[in-house]
Amino acid sequence: MNPSQLSSLKTWFKDYVADFYTGNDDDDRNIRLKEEHTHRVCRNITDLANSLGLPSEDTCLAEAIALLHDIGRFMQYRKYRTFFDRISENHARLGIRELARARVLSCLELQDRRILIRAVSFHNAAMLPDNEPERMLLFMKLIRDADKLDIWRVVTEYYREKDIRPNKAIELGLPDPPECSEAVIRSILNHRFASINDIKTLNDFKLLQISWVFDLNFRKSFLLLKERRYIEAIHESLPDLPAIRRAVNHAVHYLDAGCAV
Repeated sequence: MNPSQLSSLKTWFKDYVADFYTGNDDDDRNIRLKEEHTHRVCRNITDLANSLGLPSEDTCLAEAIALLHDIGRFMQYRKYRTFFDRISENHARLGIRELARARVLSCLELQDRRILIRAVSFHNAAMLPDNEPERMLLFMKLIRDADKLDIWRVVTEYYREKDIRPNKAIELGLPDPPECSEAVIRSILNHRFASINDIKTLNDFKLLQISWVFDLNFRKSFLLLKERRYIEAIHESLPDLPAIRRAVNHAVHYLDAGCAV
């Protein structure tokens, strides 16, 4: 992908998102949240691509994937007033439909278009599919890491101020009792990405976010996570329970090992 094609996609994205602002403060707050998230994911993915020494054409493609990875979130919020896929619909699939409807990818070469669609389709999947070509897998992993790095930023900032400005869209409408699910703790102790199906409380959701460390793919991602101290920030928002402390320690040890590779 060349810089001119990327510039055209950025213009389209800006115009597309502008249509979702309504003047309602609560709704606009959530649209702005996703728009700003997108721009930061673009910066994250560029950092990761540069750390790998990718050529400029591949860096442009990676940034285009980041630009469009959450395009379904805007229609999802308009239709359902939530960002919770489980009670609405898969925002990645919704985004692919929006891109097809707008025919915005028609300017891209076929191979770039296939990579972009595939990477967007699986950016939020529990696991990547088997037997993907190496080049396809590279871009899939890049967007997943870049996305997590900014979601961690969004949620840690939110947890610090949630009592002042609560936002059910970020909390997915989950109850907030002072407890967590054994299945989520067990996943972390087994160095596994926790399942969304095991999430019963807001604390479970926070622990799931910590478990994302087990799905990172690049040393630069580990280094940025450690530098920004997101795991520690999420831990500070959790109850001081032995099971939680043990799970967080497992995640931190895994993070340290990833930084040392």
